[in-house]
Amino acid sequence: MRPEHVTLVEVGPRDGLQNEAQAVSAEAKVALVHSLQAAGLKEIEVTSFVSPRWVPQMADNAQVMAKIQRVPGVRYSVLVPNVRGWESACHSQPDEIVVFAAASEAFSQRNINCSIEESMLRFEPVVKAAKEQGVKVRAAISCALGCPYQGTVSADEVERVVRLFKDLGVDHCGVADTLGVGTPDRVQEAMERALRHFPLHEVSGHFHDTYGQALSNIYGCLQMGLHIFDTSVAGLGGCPYAKGATGNVATEDVLFMLQGLGIETGIQMEPLIDTVAMVSGLLQRPPVSRVGRALLAKRAASEGACST
Repeated sequence: MRPEHVTLVEVGPRDGLQNEAQAVSAEAKVALVHSLQAAGLKEIEVTSFVSPRWVPQMADNAQVMAKIQRVPGVRYSVLVPNVRGWESACHSQPDEIVVFAAASEAFSQRNINCSIEESMLRFEPVVKAAKEQGVKVRAAISCALGCPYQGTVSADEVERVVRLFKDLGVDHCGVADTLGVGTPDRVQEAMERALRHFPLHEVSGHFHDTYGQALSNIYGCLQMGLHIFDTSVAGLGGCPYAKGATGNVATEDVLFMLQGLGIETGIQMEPLIDTVAMVSGLLQRPPVSRVGRALLAKRAASEGACST
């Protein structure tokens, strides 16, 4: 069932940068989006319309969306937490919005101060308004494999949220291992629950690499035929509510694996590594990704040899 083509949804500009302590300018964020689409990424999560009091890094959301030079065939998405967020986001004309809920009641209470059921009530008018304007709605289920407050999260708990999102009328269901504690068998079980309610082409995986399991988990999903995964250039990102949860799986690490498997993505490695280099320079630190480090070191060695 392994797919011949995989779509990588680049979340670096939003999920990757949102927790950075240092301010990143709107111009730099726009340049990042442009570099990613030049490398062949067709799905880019650009920003979020969350209160700047909670996520100050995304306060320039409208400015960033306005400055992007949109390319035909690329879908630009934004995260929207509530009606107020949608009212701001809709003026930026996103191609897709992302709504999110945790599979863990404890995490929902700590993160957004309400129960899972209450969070769905907040999303109901958002989904309705987006669908009326022809905007696709992607749902993300966080903490689907583990929660920093309750521990293990069962497949039954995941399926409960999948059902709630299905009833809400969302188009797509993403299952996220926010803590990076999942292993292939457990991930496959969670994904199987999502596939009971959504078609294969509308289910995706989002994996953090905290325990080094992200690539293994993606490979396990590939064996099920799943072919859409969130990734973040240079492995940017994390979760401020989950202590020790490191970045999202790196786009370049996943791309290297997929190329080795003969799976098409439409993404070119060399331009992607250009983006990794740009991000590393912007944040003044090396990428966390193995492939990013290896290929940048290879470049440096080649450039050094040419200069002698």
